[in-house]
Amino acid sequence: MNGENKELTISEAQNQVDHWIKTVGVRYFNELTNMTILMEEVGELARLMSRTYGEQSFKESDKGKELGDEMADILWVLICLANQTGVDLTTAFHKNLKKKTIRDADRHKENEKLK
Repeated sequence: MNGENKELTISEAQNQVDHWIKTVGVRYFNELTNMTILMEEVGELARLMSRTYGEQSFKESDKGKELGDEMADILWVLICLANQTGVDLTTAFHKNLKKKTIRDADRHKENEKLK
């Protein structure tokens, strides 16, 4: 996993996570465990966001936490879930972007709340 600052494709990320899991992590947690871990990680990001951008104050246990690290934790577990369920995230992303582009072609432009 050299080149920490090198650009990384989604496919490369999926391969790197798979390699790490099989060499360092021993095996994937099962899908339901990973889904629960994903929710836990989203909660940790929400907690940090509410303290950084919201009205809640920081607690001692919040210190040293970084948004990027919390987001990367989410990405990691999402990639694990994709790998173990056979989802090619590159293909899924392109398909999803196309769907959103067609569906929302005028929706946001016409949203008075966004003007």
